[in-house]
Amino acid sequence: MRILPAAILFSVTSAPAFGMDCADQTQLGLDKCANASFQRADHALNNAYREVVRRLGGDEYKKRLLAAAETAWIAVRDAECKFAVSSTEGGSIYPMEYSLCLEGETQKRTKDLQAYLHCEEGDLSCPVPVQ
Repeated sequence: MRILPAAILFSVTSAPAFGMDCADQTQLGLDKCANASFQRADHALNNAYREVVRRLGGDEYKKRLLAAAETAWIAVRDAECKFAVSSTEGGSIYPMEYSLCLEGETQKRTKDLQAYLHCEEGDLSCPVPVQ
């Protein structure tokens, strides 16, 4: 049982590192705040995804590949986060931990998609046309 207080302390003190600024410091408030942070990250991801799709123009083949990659990525993200926070499953801190993990993984994916939007002319390893 000694690990639980350490996990709570780590989670609460790591919250600002994930961009959370929660006025309500109850667990329910932290859960809501973490979920809101994840929702903002998801919104940014969706914006990057839409921009990649826009830049692909009429290339339906690449759009299908992107959609398949995104679907697979979501499954991996969700499975990774379930595993990463499985130590707190069933506990009151679990929803916050899960949301924070989703946020972090989503931010990584957003950076990956945004990198496609900043390829150099002639970069054959970039599937998105330079604009």
